Amino acid sequence: DLSSFAARSSTCGELRAAHAGRAVTLCGWIQHQRQGLFLVLRDFQGLTQIIIPQDEAHSHVKKLLSSAPVESVVRVTGIVALRPPGQENPKMPTGDIEVKVETAEVLNTCKKLPFEIKDFVKKSEALRMQYRYLDLRSVQLQYNLRLRSQIVMKMREYLCHLHGFVDVETPTLFKRTPGGAKEFLVPSREPGKFYSLPQSPQQFKQLLMVGGLDRYFQVARCYRDEGSRPDRQPEFTQIDVEMSFVDQGGIQRLIEGLLQHCWPEEKGPITTPFPSMTYEEALADYGTDKPDTRFGMKIMDISDFTRNLGIPFVQNVLGCPHGTVKAIWIPQGMRYLKNKDIESLKEAARSQFNQEIVDIVCKPDGSLKSLLTRFLSQEQQSELTQVLKMQEDDVVLLAAGEHKRVCSALGSLRLASANLLEAAGLVLRDPAAFHFLWVVDFFFFLESAHHPFTAPHPSDMGLLYSDPTKVRSQHYDLVLNGNEIGGGSIRIHNAELQRFVLEKVLKEDSEVLSHLLDALEFGAPPHGGIALGLDRLISLIVGAPSIRDVIAFPKSFRGRDLMGSAPDYVTPEELEPYHIQVSWPVAEAEAKKN
Repeated sequence: DLSSFAARSSTCGELRAAHAGRAVTLCGWIQHQRQGLFLVLRDFQGLTQIIIPQDEAHSHVKKLLSSAPVESVVRVTGIVALRPPGQENPKMPTGDIEVKVETAEVLNTCKKLPFEIKDFVKKSEALRMQYRYLDLRSVQLQYNLRLRSQIVMKMREYLCHLHGFVDVETPTLFKRTPGGAKEFLVPSREPGKFYSLPQSPQQFKQLLMVGGLDRYFQVARCYRDEGSRPDRQPEFTQIDVEMSFVDQGGIQRLIEGLLQHCWPEEKGPITTPFPSMTYEEALADYGTDKPDTRFGMKIMDISDFTRNLGIPFVQNVLGCPHGTVKAIWIPQGMRYLKNKDIESLKEAARSQFNQEIVDIVCKPDGSLKSLLTRFLSQEQQSELTQVLKMQEDDVVLLAAGEHKRVCSALGSLRLASANLLEAAGLVLRDPAAFHFLWVVDFFFFLESAHHPFTAPHPSDMGLLYSDPTKVRSQHYDLVLNGNEIGGGSIRIHNAELQRFVLEKVLKEDSEVLSHLLDALEFGAPPHGGIALGLDRLISLIVGAPSIRDVIAFPKSFRGRDLMGSAPDYVTPEELEPYHIQVSWPVAEAEAKKN
C-alpha cells in the first residue's frame, strides 16, 4: 500500500477509469498550471490532472492553486471523474481521468527554480550536482533509484533466503592494505597514527571464513582515493560475497543465478551459463581484458601470411621476440568514415600506444589503396584482399610490433571505430542487448599486484618459485557489454604461501598483514569470492551515460560534493586533537580571505 501511514488516499500515478466517482486526497508537486483552469500534480509514481473549480463558492481554492508557483507542494481533495470524450491522454497512465478539486492546501511554496524539472531540459552537470535534491525529482532518476532498490532487495532474497548467506557489516575504519588503489586516510587522536577507509572489505570477509561463517554477503560501501578519473566515484557500493569450500566454477554459477534472479523483467531474460574466455584470448581477439562482444571486428592475426611478402618493416618485426602483425577490419568504412577520421585513429594509436598503423582501403574496382602496395605484386595484393576478406569500401587498419602493444592499440581502435561508425548512422551495438562474459586465467604476477590474496592456478604451482611471470591466477572478471562489473578469485588460505607472495613477489612488508597471516595458521578453510560493482551494473541496465545517474548523491568529476561544498576547510582548533597542522600555502590564503 503506497499510501499507508500517509496523509493521502492515493498516489498521483494509480487512479484509473474504474475509480470514477471516488473521493480522493492527493499530495504532490505542481508540474505545470494552465490559465487557472487545471494543473498537473506529480509525485513519485506519476501524474494526475487536477481541475480547478471555477464557481464562486470555491473561489478561494481557485485563487490558492492559480497563484501557487510551479513545484510548490500541495494537498488536494476531490472527486475522480472521467475526462470528456476526446480529451483523454493515452500518453499518461492516468490519462482517462481527472480530479475535480473541492479543497486544497499549499503545504510549501517553491521559489524560482535554477532549472526546469523536466527530463528533456538540458542542464549542465555542475548545476545538476549543485541542486541534486531538485534533479532527483526527474522521472529518470526516480526510476533509476527505485530499480536499484528493487534489484538489491532481490539480491538479498537470493543470497540470504535461498542460499543461506549471512549479511555481515564490516568496519569502515581500518588500516592500509598493500596493493590496489590509494586509500583515504582518517586521522586519529594518537600522534602520527591514521585509519584507512577500506577500498573493499577483503580482509574482513576472509577472516569471516576463518571464523566459520561459511557464506558471507554485504552491500558494502567502499572508498578509493583515485583523484580525477572519468566516471569513477571516491565512494561506491559493491555486492560483496565470500564462500568457504568453493571453487571458481561454484562462484561463477552463484553469480549467474544471482543476476538471473534479480534481473528486471522489462529488460528481457538473460541466458546462463555466461560464455568464458581466457585473458590471453581476450587480448588476442579484442585487445582488452574487458571485451565488448556485442559486435564483431575482432583482431585478425596475419603474421604467417605477411611473413613471406618481403615487406621490410614486417620482416624486422617478425624477427623480434613476441613480434606480430595484426589487423582489424572496418566494414563499409569508407562509406561512413572520412579521411580525417582514419587519420585521427592512426594518431590515437601513435600517441597512446606508440604504435604505427597502416590503413588499407578496398576501392570500387577491387584494388587496394595503401602504402603497402608499393611492396606487393598484383597477385600478392589479391591474396591480401582474400585473407582480409575485404570488399568494396572496406577499411583495414594494420599494426606490426610487440604482441601486447599491437593488441592493445587495435583493441582501442576497434572501439573508437565503432563509435565513429555509429555516430555516422551505422548501428553496431544493440543498446537493448546484454552480453555477459567471464574472463579467466589472468597472469598471477600482474594480478597479485592489485589483489595480493589471489591464489595461483594449481597447475602452475611449480612455476611460482622458479618463474612467477608464467603463473596463472585463479582470478576471474565478469564483463558486461565491454565494462568490468565484477571481479573475484579463489584466495590463498595457506599462511606460508601468502607470506611468500607478499614478501618475494610483491616486495611488501608482511607485518602490515600479520593479523591475517596469523588467522590463516588457525585452520583457515579453502575459500573464494567476488565483488560486483553495483553502481556500474545499474547504470548499464538503465542505459545511463554515467554512474552518477544511479547514485543519489554522487561526487563530481574531481571528487567534490558541489551541493554541500565538501571537502571543506577546518579550523586549527579542530585539527589540534589529531596532532595535524596545515602548513602549505593554501592555509595562508584561506586565512587572509577570512
